[in-house]
Amino acid sequence: MPSGKQSSGGRRRRWVAALGAAALGIVGGGAFACPAAAVPTNVEFVTICTPPPIAGIPNIEGPTTAKISVDNAAPKVGDTVNVTYEVVKPAAGNPVDIDLPANIMKPSGKVVLGGAQTGEIAVEGPRENAPVGGLEPFPGFKMTGSFTVTKAGDITLSPGNYNINTNYIMSLDTPCVVKTPPAPVSETVKATGGGDPVNPRTLALSAATGEPNAFVTGTLAGFTPSTPVTLAGWNGTSITADKLTTTATAAGTQTMRVRIKDPATVGVVAFEGDTWDPAKGAGPQPYTLTTGGGGKTLDQNLKSSVKAGQLTMTQAGNAVQMSGVDFGQGGASTGALQQVTVKDFRGGPAGWSLTGKVTKFTGPNGAYIDADKLSWTPKCATKAGSPSVCAAGSAGPVGGQGATLAQTPNAALTGGEFTVDAGLSLNVPEFTAPGEYAGVLTLTLT
Repeated sequence: MPSGKQSSGGRRRRWVAALGAAALGIVGGGAFACPAAAVPTNVEFVTICTPPPIAGIPNIEGPTTAKISVDNAAPKVGDTVNVTYEVVKPAAGNPVDIDLPANIMKPSGKVVLGGAQTGEIAVEGPRENAPVGGLEPFPGFKMTGSFTVTKAGDITLSPGNYNINTNYIMSLDTPCVVKTPPAPVSETVKATGGGDPVNPRTLALSAATGEPNAFVTGTLAGFTPSTPVTLAGWNGTSITADKLTTTATAAGTQTMRVRIKDPATVGVVAFEGDTWDPAKGAGPQPYTLTTGGGGKTLDQNLKSSVKAGQLTMTQAGNAVQMSGVDFGQGGASTGALQQVTVKDFRGGPAGWSLTGKVTKFTGPNGAYIDADKLSWTPKCATKAGSPSVCAAGSAGPVGGQGATLAQTPNAALTGGEFTVDAGLSLNVPEFTAPGEYAGVLTLTLT
């Protein structure tokens, strides 16, 4: 027999897999074009969203409506411009008939620069949202960031990829990418200023000292995209023999490791082209070659940590179709509980208990079957390596007062992963009125 609508208390944990799937309610896709006369404030573009793997559904594409705004549309070279990326209408909606609470969604994304200045701006928004009703569209959101103007001229700003992180029971990400980048231009900044443009190139080193022949890692940013870049030692006036050349990424970044062995090296620089040019480079960052330990020893105290997680459960589905019985004969209407997976990653001394209770089974014209007519035969399996061992509850009636489905005991160290099943049997009286009967089995994990 089909189960009815689930209560809000029992279904909270069961929809964990759906809560991060911010690409499930997408409206059908297609190509979108902007008018040729003027760039609109609001632009529409096709996005492809990837639900979390736990949701078990494929990618879905659909339209996003967004706009970009700035606090200064006429900056000078060297000014910092604050940018707001507003997703007016996300390509997503609540996929289930379950209300989602407020303040569980945190957006992040990129704004793409074009024209006189190229690159990407990282933007993010706060974890705040109004409650979202079942099957309703997700609300819009805003993300903010900033960039420094390095060149005069028209700089265009277009919406880029964005991600919706939901943190409800567990943290899940739903990235949405622009299907055909770049998205339409939403804002144009007209930058002015004379003289040399600001050098946006930066260099960060993994260490400031090292023994001869040790590697040092340089992290480059702000370089011209897809151009040759060199990481090299510096002797105070020019580069040394310690150098490595590769190509910057399309975002103007790169991570490089160079071996430092020239005793003249007192720093490290990064630059574009064949020779060091401060206008097209970054650094020098100080670097000191050290000598051997001379037989002495040094101790370093190492620390690490293990972060405690949460107690969660998910289920394979929320509907159970039980077998039918004949009018006048009655008997057992049987079925199987949709498998429940419990994950205890808290790492403390507390065990857990999974209980269930059932409503009466309502049928046509006020007919019903009492809740105490439903019995179950619980089963519980423990994943290998789990500190705790799961014990199944006793076979017998469930009823409206409830019964234990499975549990683990308190111990010095508990935790692990468990799967819970149960055979279900509804004892239908002989002359129960014909028709469909539905009840709600609520599972509670504590």
